[in-house]
Amino acid sequence: MKTHEQMDAIFLPTETGMIKIYAYGFSPSGSWGQVYTEYNDITITVKGYHRKKTIIRSLSRLNESLLNKMEDK
Repeated sequence: MKTHEQMDAIFLPTETGMIKIYAYGFSPSGSWGQVYTEYNDITITVKGYHRKKTIIRSLSRLNESLLNKMEDK
């Protein structure tokens, strides 16, 4: 990626921390981008072509990771 590309940041407060979503790329329309989702010590990275779908996919994977982490305890 080029250094001058746009980054979107979304912060979602929760009772136990903050979910941070960073989206890079997706411009011009139809080009690929990356979404980084962070929550406490878990970081998820997803690549895709559609910004909204990629953000939803990253949140789904974060949810799966949290559920797996809870099962391990």
